[in-house]
Formats: sequence, structure tokens, C-alpha cells
Amino acid sequence: MEFKHPIYFVLAAVFALAYLLKSFQFGKKAEFFIPKKFWNKKLIPLRLLAILIGFVGVCLIGFSLTQPRTPMGYSKNKIKVNDIFIVVDVSRSMLAEDFEPNRLEAAKNRIRDFVKLRPTDRIGIIMFSEKVFTLLPLSTDLKLIDQVVSEINVGFLGMGTNIGDALGLAVGRTTQSLAESKVIILLTDGFSNVGNMTPLQAAEQAKAQGVKVYTIGIGKEADDAKLQIGRGSGRYQRIPGGSVDLETLDKIAEITKGKSFYASNENSLQTVLEEIQKLEKTEIETSSKVIYKELYWDYLKWGVLLFLMGEILTLFVFKEIA
Repeated sequence: MEFKHPIYFVLAAVFALAYLLKSFQFGKKAEFFIPKKFWNKKLIPLRLLAILIGFVGVCLIGFSLTQPRTPMGYSKNKIKVNDIFIVVDVSRSMLAEDFEPNRLEAAKNRIRDFVKLRPTDRIGIIMFSEKVFTLLPLSTDLKLIDQVVSEINVGFLGMGTNIGDALGLAVGRTTQSLAESKVIILLTDGFSNVGNMTPLQAAEQAKAQGVKVYTIGIGKEADDAKLQIGRGSGRYQRIPGGSVDLETLDKIAEITKGKSFYASNENSLQTVLEEIQKLEKTEIETSSKVIYKELYWDYLKWGVLLFLMGEILTLFVFKEIA
């Protein structure tokens, strides 16, 4: 048995004490309503019985205020979810300033907006350059996801672009997924040039696991982009436009029955993620709510009945005189 409002035990004790004090007021005595010549000491316990009945009633009423209940099981709720891994390129070219303030920061801002719109989905973060790293396994903690997105940075995963291994790692991370809809969003601005697995091999693996891959190529298609040489140096190098391997990204999306996108600025990147936001969701069953059998009514019912019986005995069978 559990109690929804255990604090009311204190109130119940106060009520019970007040009832006893009222019933045993000094200077009062009870006399039976029958002629006094028939009155004897054997009838005295009837007065105490009336008090006891009323006292038990008050205790039961006070007990009912705590709302006693018994857990009966769990309700089965269905919520619509996707399991989504966001795979982000953190090669040095992602610092190019053809986006405001650069490609990576613009991508992080749009990812935050995307995640806020999917509170029931499980989101994971993988970043890659020459090496691949899982920054966050699948999670529904929006605050944690936002914090982890802030930690996506360039500089400690090498110099290359390892799309194949990054995609393969994301696929492997979804093998224990409960959701029927498993999605990878791959965001990159370059060509895969290192790794044990090619992007298309990873795409075939995703297809076998039933994982859709949505690819996003980012960067200016024609114009060169500025990339700062050294932090705060004020010197820049030029990155040629059209450096993203759109052909491979298209094939990855085609193989996995996903979709390929290209974003040349912040607005188009936002539009792309808004379109992905419209993904079909699937339902999973969760046990999230305890079902209780409420018992307070039974205690309240008997409490009121006994209290009234005690009062009736006091008022109509006995009389109290000063």
C-alpha cells in the first residue's frame, strides 16, 4: 500500500486527539435516557462504546485523507519516435567562412533547432575527420544533446575525411534500436579520402540494417571560400567551390532509400533540416505510468458511518449535563 498524501497523517492525529478531548470534557457526565431507577453501572460502558465508535470513525476519515492506494501495474503508452544519428564532418575545411560565422558553427546552430523539434526522438552525435568518434550515444535528454552539440569542434581527429567509417559506426550503433525507423543524417563538405570502409560499402551495410541515410553536402558550389590560417592570424587561404562529393552523397541516399540535399548557405541548410523534420515517425510501446487501485473511498465510507453512529448514540441515547 502507498499513500499519495502522507502528510495528512499529522492532520488525522490532530482530528483524533480533538475528538477525544471533546468527548471527555471535564465537568460533564452522561446519563441514560431511561428512568434513573433502571440505571446501573453495567450501562456505563455504553458511553465509552459510543466514544470508541466515533473515535474509530474519525481515525478512518483522517486515514482516507492520505489517499491510500495499491499499485496494480503499469499502463502501456505508445509514443512516436525515430532513432537518429547525426554524423558531422569536423575536418578543417568546415571552418570555411562562406557560412556565418563558418560552416561548422552554422551547422551546429541548425542542428540545435532540429533537435528541439524532436523531443520524443533518440538523438546520437558522431563526428569525424580522419578518425571517427561517438560524441553521444542515442539519448532523449535535450539539455545533454544541446551541450554535446556545443562540443563539436575541429582539431583532434586528424586531417582527412573518413565518411565510410563514420557512416559504418553510426549503422553499428543502431543495431540495438527499438524503433522501426532508424535514420542517419550525414553532413559533410568534402570527399572521402581515408578509412577502412568506403562510403558506398557503409551505405550497403545501412541498407541491410534498414537504416535510411539523409545526406547533406554544404559549401558554395562555385565561389571560393575563405579559410583562416591559424586562429586570430588574420591571414586566409582560398578553398575552391564545389569541393563536396555530391555524386557519392546521392548514391548513399539512393542505396538506403533516403534523400540527398545540398546547402549553399545558412537558409538553405535550415530548409533542408526542416524537410528532414517531416520524416515519418513510428510508435514504440513504453511502460511509463503506474496504475493504482484507490482505497480512500472505502475508508472514508466506513469512517463517516462509524462517526455518525457514535454521534447518534451520544445525542439520542445519552444526554450530557453540566
